[in-house]
Amino acid sequence: MLDSIDEAIVRELRKDARLQNKDLAERVNVAQSTAVVRHRALRERGVITGYHAEVDPKAVGQHVQAMLAVKIRPHTKEIVDPFMAYVLSLPETLALSHVTGPEDFLVHVAVSDVGHLQRLVLDKFTSRREVTEVHTNLLFSHVRKH
Repeated sequence: MLDSIDEAIVRELRKDARLQNKDLAERVNVAQSTAVVRHRALRERGVITGYHAEVDPKAVGQHVQAMLAVKIRPHTKEIVDPFMAYVLSLPETLALSHVTGPEDFLVHVAVSDVGHLQRLVLDKFTSRREVTEVHTNLLFSHVRKH
C-alpha cells in the first residue's frame, strides 16, 4: 500500500522521471531528505521499476503505428513465453500485452511505412507456426497519459 506521499512521488515521477530531488520534494511538500528516502524505498519495494526515455516514433522515421491482435495455438506456457520474448526482441515492437478475449496478444508496433508493416506481419508474425491469426489496426493517433 502507498500512502499519500508515496502516491504523490509516483505521480510526479510519472510526469518527469528526470525530476531532481529538490524539485520532487518541493512538489510533494516534503523535506529533501524525506523525498530521497521515500524514492529509494519505492525502488527497493519494486514500485518504481525503471526509467526510460520516451521517443517520438516519427522523429526516428517510424511514421506508421499499428496494433496487431495476435492469436496463437496452442496457448500454453511453453509457447507463450518464447513468443513473448521473440515479439519483444523485434525493433518495431513498442509494447506487448497478453490479453483475454478472442486474441491472445496485442502488439503495439511502429514502422516506417505501410510496406514495412506488411513485411513485418507476413515475415515476422504469420510465418511463425504458433500464430494462427493476426488482425492489424492502423493507429490514427496514440496519446500516452502522463
